[in-house]
Amino acid sequence: METLNGFFSRDRYSARKMSKPVNFICRAPDAQAVFLAGDFNHWDGSSHPMARQADGAWMIQVALCHGHHQYQFVVDGRGELDPKAQGIARNAHGEKTSLISVS
Repeated sequence: METLNGFFSRDRYSARKMSKPVNFICRAPDAQAVFLAGDFNHWDGSSHPMARQADGAWMIQVALCHGHHQYQFVVDGRGELDPKAQGIARNAHGEKTSLISVS
């Protein structure tokens, strides 16, 4: 069913290609810096800085595609699980990571 310019392409509106904003919140009122690392940023512990909120929590909004994503908070240089995560998974090194499902 492929036509000119891919107008009827099977995956033109595929959920895998669409992203939606997801809020991540880390409760670390005594932290100096918090970042978000995950499979969506190649586990780069410095590419997604979180912003301190008035109540001492840290927040960032990230556009994620449909599917399951592993992540962790990097609080003052140390990786931490999200206690409010939808689940726990293991990365390629066997370490525990937080899990979120985006639909």
